Amino acid sequence: MSEVIKNKKQHIFSGVVVSAKTPKTIVVKVEEMKKHPKYLKRYIVSKKFKVHDEQGIYKEGDKVQFVGCRPMSRDKRWRVSKKIV
Repeated sequence: MSEVIKNKKQHIFSGVVVSAKTPKTIVVKVEEMKKHPKYLKRYIVSKKFKVHDEQGIYKEGDKVQFVGCRPMSRDKRWRVSKKIV
């Protein structure tokens, strides 16, 4: 019998590091542009995510890409995948 492994679609986000004060954790701000359905005006919605950074190499102002993972704490459910240049 052969096993069929289904590929899960991972949530991938990119944003800017706004805080790197805690060990092994960075706070990343993700901005998204939306359009109002009636008035068609564009506006920016931002959200902050706590992301796991094992080596602690990312600093404030770095652009990073992160993906979903198992929960590591109450708020931290993301890990850094790479730095965007």
